[in-house]
Amino acid sequence: MSEQAQAQRKKWLLRLTIFFVVTAIGYALYWYMHSRHYEYSDDAYVAGNIVQITPQVAGTAVAIAVNETDFVRAGEVLVTLDSSNAQVALQEAESQLAQTVREVHTLYTANAGLAASLVQHHAELDQAHIDLRNAKTDFARRQPLIATGAVSQEDLQHAQTALEVAGSHVAALNAALDTAQQQLQGSQALTGGISVRNHPRVLAAAARLKLAYLDLHRNAVQAPVDGYVGRRAVQLGQRVAVGMPMMTIIPLKQIWVEANYKEAQLRNIRIGQPVALIADIYGNKVEYHGRVSGVASGTGAAFALLPAQNATGNWIKVVQRVPVRIALDPNEVAAHPLRVGMSMEATVDLSDATGAVLSDASTPRTASNTRVYSGAEQAADVLIGKIIFSNLGNNG
Repeated sequence: MSEQAQAQRKKWLLRLTIFFVVTAIGYALYWYMHSRHYEYSDDAYVAGNIVQITPQVAGTAVAIAVNETDFVRAGEVLVTLDSSNAQVALQEAESQLAQTVREVHTLYTANAGLAASLVQHHAELDQAHIDLRNAKTDFARRQPLIATGAVSQEDLQHAQTALEVAGSHVAALNAALDTAQQQLQGSQALTGGISVRNHPRVLAAAARLKLAYLDLHRNAVQAPVDGYVGRRAVQLGQRVAVGMPMMTIIPLKQIWVEANYKEAQLRNIRIGQPVALIADIYGNKVEYHGRVSGVASGTGAAFALLPAQNATGNWIKVVQRVPVRIALDPNEVAAHPLRVGMSMEATVDLSDATGAVLSDASTPRTASNTRVYSGAEQAADVLIGKIIFSNLGNNG
């Protein structure tokens, strides 16, 4: 090789070395100034609540109002079950409540009659005591006169008989009075201190009526939340059991992202840090902005259906990933809708490391609730009140 070629070769090697050195320095500066403040993961997916619609009573599906992909409002009837048996049970419960109210009212009416009878027994006993005193006086007055002949033996015998009859009558009235008092006490024990409406038998019949009313109401399966119908499994004529999954509803306005970061990437991730996200469906044209709202308490493998058994001797170390929950901006989600399960890319800004590593009691929480099932009990109470009033009126 000529000296000119060697010089040319050294020149290119020097240029290449300078290029790699400059590239390395540039990357180091870029990492120090920018990259070390961010954690990136392309293992991120849209997550959301998948609400299972299950019946509260068993029955046969006679009407289905929605199909997959339909949007439904909370309270909208999704599936109607055959209600024939429930209607018969409700009618029977209504009749039973009415009969119970009348029977219990009879107990209260009997109290008044027993009390009046007791007063009468007291009056009769007082009169019997007076008769007994008179009989005693008459017998005592006649007895000394028998020796003088002023009173015959027959008159004295009549006076003694009258005294014995008066004593027997008092004893009989005392026994009758004790019996009446016991009857009144027993009746008052069943009714004392409470009204007809609050009597245990009436309350038990009312509870059975409320249960029958709720069972009838629950034959119309309602949507607990707003959302889109996912997978529908129920078909017309199908016999469904309590708790059987019939369909799913996904409220797409209540979604978040679960980004799976490697163990080493969690070192500086804190709750509240901002996150930039990109969805595969929209690409780089749309950027979502979210915040870290929580970090899972275990890796994905720890919650798997068949978790890894690392102590069996055939263990191979695999870098684990931990799900990080990222809350999305609802306005951005409304402008560019997402679907559960879609792929995302998440980049967490680590600049602010003052947040908590894990959620604690001071971390804000979002509660989920529905009022769809709360109206039936009030309607049942109104029906119970009408039945009691119609069979009792103002007497209870």
